[in-house]
Amino acid sequence: MLRFNKKMSKKAGLAPGAMVPIGVEDRGKITINFFNYNEEQFQEKKVEKVEECFSLIKDNAVNWINIDGLHDTETIKKIGKEFAIHPLVLEDIVNTAQRPKCEVFDDYIFVVLKMLLYDEDNRAIKIDQVSLICGSNYVISFQEMVGDVFNPIRERIRNGKGRLRKMGSDYLAYVLLDVIIDNYFLILEKLAERIEELEDELVTNPSPETLHAIHHLKTDMIFFRKSIWPLREVVNGLQRDESPLIHEKTEAYLRDLYDHTIEVIDTLELFRDMVSGMLDIYLSSISNKMNQVMKVLTMIATIFIPLTFIAGIYGMNFKYMPELEWRMGYAVVLSVMAVSGLVMLFFFKRKKWF
Repeated sequence: MLRFNKKMSKKAGLAPGAMVPIGVEDRGKITINFFNYNEEQFQEKKVEKVEECFSLIKDNAVNWINIDGLHDTETIKKIGKEFAIHPLVLEDIVNTAQRPKCEVFDDYIFVVLKMLLYDEDNRAIKIDQVSLICGSNYVISFQEMVGDVFNPIRERIRNGKGRLRKMGSDYLAYVLLDVIIDNYFLILEKLAERIEELEDELVTNPSPETLHAIHHLKTDMIFFRKSIWPLREVVNGLQRDESPLIHEKTEAYLRDLYDHTIEVIDTLELFRDMVSGMLDIYLSSISNKMNQVMKVLTMIATIFIPLTFIAGIYGMNFKYMPELEWRMGYAVVLSVMAVSGLVMLFFFKRKKWF
């Protein structure tokens, strides 16, 4: 669980709006990509300093600034000053332990949510916080690290296909939210595969490693749920708010986004119930294996109890035991012992105990 928890103690006692990166790693130089487009043209540029983006912004186009890396607080402060972003919003941007939420201001809308990526090598979920600021003609996106799910959107801007280049900044913000939420379905598919594998393993050959895998999967799903559960409030707030920044045409897409969010949550709840049931299945499987072992040992002990009884009687060595001097005594006693064992085996077979 430590890979998901963030240390909030750094902010203790500081003034509201203090930009203290929480859970942010210093990954060197941040990456800034700028897109500027409308129906007729588009411009794409990778800049060294954020001030270069300010001079490229056009009023008659949609301007998208994408920043990878939250450790450079000076750059984020410059953005806040240029676009008049509230200090508390800037504080939330660098706090990667922030709960998904939506805040509507007069000049912009602030949305923060979690982008989930699946690590194939470690079979684990990686969480990357994404913050979006949507204004009248611009969208600014902040990410913890390089690498995201936005490449299809960039290609659509470059190719000019579809309605993206014809719509405003509110539609771009919707598309960014949509591709993040759609990626949740890919994560759910990976989780479904792991659940199916564990179910087969539980039925055939459960082991302590299986229990560890179940615990790991359950931890992933707990934090998956924590990341997406507040999203329905976020999307619902966007579609119900009467902000002039969200046009009527975009509201229909937000309703569809809300449906996708509910579908993800419902599927995840189903998976959580299945994983919780796996623990019961594991305990039952281990108990059944133990019962099988105990049944075999009990049958063996039960068969040998009368044989031990007979052997014990003739091992007392009393002088006047009549069978001790009988020529056929040894063979008869062995025969009685063999018959006793066979009778008990027949009895167990008839009862279908083995």
